[in-house]
Parts: sequence; C-alpha cells; structure tokens
Amino acid sequence: MRRLIKPLALLALLGTGGFLIVASCLYLYLSPKLPSVEELKEIELQIPLRIYSQDLKVIAEFGEKKRSPVSFDEIPQSMIDAFLAAEDDGFFEHSGIAVTGLLRAAGELITTGRIRSGGSTITMQVARNFFLSNRQEFTRKFNEILLAFKIEEGLSKQEILSLYTNKIYFGNRAYGIGAAANVYYGKKLNQLTLAESAMIAGLPKAPSSYNPIANPERALIRRNWILKRMLSLDNITEEQYQSALQEPDQASYHGSISELSAAYIAEMVRQQVVDKFGLKAYTEGYSAITTIDSTMQKQGVDALQAGILAYDQRHGYRGPEKTAVAEDEWSELLSKTTTFGTLEPVIVSDVADDRLWVLNRSGDIEELNWLDGLKNLRLYKTVNARSAPITSALDLFSRGDLIRIVRREDGSPTLAQMPEVQAALVALNPQDGAIRTLVGGFDFRHSRFNRVTQALRQPGSNFKPFIYAAALNSGFTPASIINDAPVVFNDKNLEDMWRPENDGGKFYGPTRLREALYRSRNMVSIRLLRRMGIDRTLEGLQAFGFDTGDMPIDLSLALGSHALTPLKVASAYNILANGGYSVAPYVLDTVIDRDGNIIYQAMPMTICDSCDADDREITPTNPIPLATNASASDVKTYSAAVSQVDMQLEELLNSLADESIAEEERKSLEVIKSALQQRPTDDAAKPRAVRVVNKQTAFLIDSMLKDVVLRGTGVKAKVLKRTDLAGKTGTTNGPRDAWFSGYSPHLTVTTWVGFDNNAKIGRNEYGGSAALPIWIDFARQALDGKANIERPQPDGIVMVKIDAKTGKRVAPNQSGIFEFFRTENVPELIDGETLPGAAADSLPDDLF
Repeated sequence: MRRLIKPLALLALLGTGGFLIVASCLYLYLSPKLPSVEELKEIELQIPLRIYSQDLKVIAEFGEKKRSPVSFDEIPQSMIDAFLAAEDDGFFEHSGIAVTGLLRAAGELITTGRIRSGGSTITMQVARNFFLSNRQEFTRKFNEILLAFKIEEGLSKQEILSLYTNKIYFGNRAYGIGAAANVYYGKKLNQLTLAESAMIAGLPKAPSSYNPIANPERALIRRNWILKRMLSLDNITEEQYQSALQEPDQASYHGSISELSAAYIAEMVRQQVVDKFGLKAYTEGYSAITTIDSTMQKQGVDALQAGILAYDQRHGYRGPEKTAVAEDEWSELLSKTTTFGTLEPVIVSDVADDRLWVLNRSGDIEELNWLDGLKNLRLYKTVNARSAPITSALDLFSRGDLIRIVRREDGSPTLAQMPEVQAALVALNPQDGAIRTLVGGFDFRHSRFNRVTQALRQPGSNFKPFIYAAALNSGFTPASIINDAPVVFNDKNLEDMWRPENDGGKFYGPTRLREALYRSRNMVSIRLLRRMGIDRTLEGLQAFGFDTGDMPIDLSLALGSHALTPLKVASAYNILANGGYSVAPYVLDTVIDRDGNIIYQAMPMTICDSCDADDREITPTNPIPLATNASASDVKTYSAAVSQVDMQLEELLNSLADESIAEEERKSLEVIKSALQQRPTDDAAKPRAVRVVNKQTAFLIDSMLKDVVLRGTGVKAKVLKRTDLAGKTGTTNGPRDAWFSGYSPHLTVTTWVGFDNNAKIGRNEYGGSAALPIWIDFARQALDGKANIERPQPDGIVMVKIDAKTGKRVAPNQSGIFEFFRTENVPELIDGETLPGAAADSLPDDLF
C-alpha cells in the first residue's frame, strides 16, 4: 500500500499541475476577451415606451420587454429571501461561484455530455444574461466563472442582485421583478404577499413550465417548494409558512399599466413617437406626455358609452349572444369572453316568468328581476321597428344563454347587450388646438378603428356654419332674406335631377339667415350657396382649414355632402370658438428620455390674449400654418423663455409624498416633473396663431350659433344653464349620421353617431336626439365650475332694430327684433332712411 502512495501522490500532483496549466492557459486565452465590469455599471436596460396624460396618469406602455427597473432598497426582504432560497442561498457568502454546484455540473457534463442542473450562482447568471449566450458549453461555463470573479470584485452584492432582478425574464414579456409583479398580479412590489413573492421567484428557472397562468399546478408545486426552502433557511416562521401554503394563487395576465381608458389615444401617440424616433422608441425608456386631461377623458368615455347604450335600448333587444351553452363550459366561456366598456358577460342559470338568475365571472349567482331591464323589453325587428313588450322572461331566455349586464351605481345588475352602432367624441382647447379628450369608439378592444381620425363621414347640416361664415364675409348679414321654397336642379355635376327638401318636407318662404341656420333650413343653405357661387364659397372655406380640392363642385356642398373626419370638423369649429384664429389639433406634447432630457417639444400656434392683436389674413396663397415642432436643440432655447411651473406640476409634486406610490414610480415621475418644469407656460413665448376669420364675421357667426342652442335644433343644451354655448346639429340622408359640434370659449367638442357600414340609424334619430345627448353629458362635467365668458362686441359691429319678416331696419318706436350688423351693412329703414355714415344693404332683391 505504501508503494502506491508515492505514485498516487505524484499522479495527483501532475493532475493538479496539469489542471492549473490548462486553467492558466484558458485564463490567458479568455481573459483578454472578457468584458469589463465597468460595462455592467454603464449598461442601460431596455425600458418600454410609456405614454402619459397631461396630468401624468399612465395611459399605456409599448415595447416587447415590459420592465420597471428597481433598486436594491426597493426590493422587499421577502422577495430577496425567496430568490436566494430558489436560486442561490449562499449568495452573500460566496465570492461568485459555488464549488459544490460546479462539481455537480462537471460530473453531468462528463457522464451525459450535457449540464442538466446548472450549478450557476446568481453572479454567474448575471454574467451570462448580460454578456454570454445560453449555450451549455465548457468554455461558456469557464467564462461565467471568470466573469463572476470580476463582477464580485467590481460590484457590491446589492448591486449584483439588483442587476439580476431587473434583467431576468419572467415570461409573458415581463423582464425584471417590477414588471413581473404587475403582469401576474397587477401589483407593485411592496404590495405582494409572501406567497406571491415566492411564485415570482420560482419563474426564472423555467418561465413557461412554472408559469402560474399557463401551468398553475406546476407553478404551485414550485412555489410551495420555495416556501419550504425559506422555512428551512429560517427566512420565515412556521406560521408564515402554513399561511402562505393555504393562500390560493390569484395570478392572471394584467398587461400594461393603465390608469385611464384612452387606448385610441395611446395608439395615435405610439405611431407618432415611432415615426419620430424609430423602433428604439420601444426600448429606450421614453416618456411621451400627451395633451389629454385624464378627468375629462373619463368623462368623455362615460358619456359616449352611455349615449351608445341609450340608442341601443331605443331600438330593441337582439337576443342572447350565445344559447344552449353546456353547464360544464360556463366558467371557461365567461373567463374567455371580454368585458367591453361596462358590459359584463353572464350566463343564465335559471329563468322564471318575471326574473332571471345569472352566473357571473366570480362564480356568484345574481338575480335580475322584472324591473332590471325586463319590463317593457322589446325585441329588435328593424332599425325603425320593435316588437310589443315581452310578457314573460321565459319567452326569450333559457338556461345556458350568454347575455350582458351593466351595473347601476349601487352595483346591482340590469340587462344590456353589445351595441352595433358606434360613436366618436373629441374635445379641443380653443387656444392652441390641444386635444383634451378623444374617444374613437365604444371600446378599443372591440374595434381598433379610430372614428375620430379615420372615419370619413358626411357632416350634413353640421357643415352649414362654414357656408354661412363665408357668406357673412362676402357681404351677407344675419338679416339677409333667402326664400325657403322648393326647387329642382338640373346640375351637370349631379347624376340626376335633384329635389332637395327640408326635414319634414315643409317650406317656410322668405327667411332671415339667422333663423335659417338655427332651424337648419336646407333650401336656404342651397340658395345661399348658389347666390355666392361655388368658387367664392370654396375660397371662403379654406380659412377653416378644409382641403377644398376634392370637395364637390355642386350645390350638395351646402348640405354637407363632402365626407370629413370628426377631428377635421372639430378643428374647424375650434376657429369659431376662439374668435377666428387657426390652431391645429395636436396630442403629443413632450417626449422625455430616461435621463430627463426633453427630446421633443410640440410648439403649437397659440392665441396670445395678452399680446398685441395680430389680424393678418389668410388667403389661398398664404395658407393656414399648422402646429410646428421643435428639435432637441430648439427645445433648450425655446424652454428657457419661461421658468414658471404650472399648477398641475405643483400638485404632482405634492402627490409624490403619498406613501402609496412605489419608489420606482416616484423616481420616474420626479424625472418627468423636473423635465416638464422647463416647458413654456407663457403664451407670449409660443408661436403666434394667425387670424383667419375677421373679428366681425367671427362675432356674427358665433351669435347665430348661440341661437341654435337658445331656440333651435340644439335647444336641449339649454339644460346646462350656460350663456356662452354655441353649436350646430347635423343629420345626413337616411338618416345615416348624427352630429353635434358645439363650443364655449373653454372647449370645442364634436360628437358623431352612426354605423361603420353606413347603415341607416333610424327615422327618428337626428343630431339632436343621438349625438347631442352625448355632447351634453360630457359638457356638463367638462365645463362644471368654469365661468361663463361672453364674447365682446368688436369695433365695426352695431346692434339695430329690424323687422323680423323683412330684415329691414325699423324706427325705435316700431315693433321688431334686434340684430347685429357690420356698420357698412346696416339695412335700410322701411321708410328709406339709413343710419348716418352707413350704406344701404346692397344685396339684390332677386334673392327671394
């Protein structure tokens, strides 16, 4: 035996020497190729694009990798303990490698040719995730070891663990524990339970196999194993362990963080940011600040959805979405059926004469009695017809029917259905065109078609104010008389003889323009356009930003036959709202990089009330200027013009003291807030909006549109009890489209209702019955607390007493009504006198 000791010792010595030589050679060969630890310190994690409202509520995130980076101090101790129990319980003791793990991995490589169990410490995983591939090769493992040593020398344990928890993949596009907490549980890190922390800690080993959504049973086994490891390592007590074991897992996919319903806006802004910065916008951690007011946005969504459901209810119930669903499929069907808007799916579990019992997603049975939408329930027959009210729920519903409910304020359910009609709503700031609210349809998940920006629809009478404004600018007055009488046109630009008529088929004879507008008389608009001429009218329409090149060159233009988007219509009304200035609509205000630098700043044309008047006129050769944009270098100079911090940012600063806000979110908002303080808030520092409609015309058409609300087709809006509202309804042939566009000096709002397939909306549906109620519901809240602002009467405008039938001036002692005129267009007295210095009305008598 003694004779063997010497040879064995020599052999061991030679083996050790050989190993050291090989290791040294490998070190000398691989070491120069290894990256430096400094690269780790400077590395920038991929962070998705995040879109915010004006008051910094999160609208959406876009990017392949969902990530919310956190520092070590922000990671709860229970989460740290769970990760160490699952991956590397000796992390704080070793120097980068665990010898036992490496020996096990080496044995597997020798015996099977593959490494099955890994053997990598957290430090080695950081080396692999940041610098190396996942191929299981000896040289890669050796590189991991060398890099692990370098990392341990250059970084603290806390820095290493922070890198690991922010980089690692957790499945469902979630990278890092911050994103994982939101994606699986819809929570911030500091809100996770012990059991949820253990579940997340179990994901990195196999994000698909241990995914609590895709493989809940295997995920639960992995979670419980980690909890037991934590108990054995004295990280938790027996009581905590047992409590966590009993906790049912509630993981479900939560998608992107969103604090308000604004998906149509999110998609618009995403496209704009990617157009400006390319695909790197998805990974560079950009924050896009929009012009959207979060409170107003919610009000817009609620008003539009309520208006659509009200229309839908008026036209009858179309029946269950699915029938005869087998009971063993109920739970699965409910979990897969999307809630659109406020419309929840439920399944009828039982039916009686006067009530239904329904199963909801939570597994609870709820009762819908006769008053919960069943009383007076009529079935849809056609868009113009419904059945008689049902007399028994048994006539319509059966066990296994999939139906929809909405909830009252007290949470009780009432019967509803998925609507087929659609709607759009957009609200603009008259001062600079900023989009404050935009709702492109009932629900983005149901239809991604943005009707505000993409739907080209005929505006009908909603277009008339622009024809009238062009007429007022051409010498007509609100008292000009046009004959409301039938006429047949043989227009070569129209395919057949055209016999237009008013709604209801009646004609009212000679009518003042003011009355014709607020009563929406079609024949007056047609005769007015014919009198002015198409060319002169088209030239006048250009002032409102319309592209007249593709407009019809015929008299149907007077009735709004040219299709426009709701945004284009709202933009034109915005010129009326602000007194005649061109301001282009915009939604993307600021883009900030991860370091707080403003890399894009919108510079919209803005009305400056405190500046000297700018009455430059716009002509076809001097087109309306659109909103301009600033480059990063321009922004620095532009932003330096003002140092005032706007009130919303001050409120945000105060809100950051709220302990409920996670630290990572607080830091992100601090960076954004600091950048936004550099934005210009003084109108005088912004590009000046140009006047495109003169003061006198703007005042006259505004006065006429106020009468639409006071005594015309928009009279329902009087319920708002405001004196500064003006607007116009619109209904197209069929009818197929219902519109209302209206404004106060605070806000311009356009609403539209119709079918995407251009089907008829029903013979009793008009702008005043379908679109106006949505406008009212929204304006009631959006304008709440805002002062009435009366438009001042400009120089060159006088008020004169006139005869209501003839439009001629009458003497003070005669009966009549008061009307506004330009001083040069004051009409004749009935006895032939005129005001001193005023010319007689030059309009010819053949207008009758």
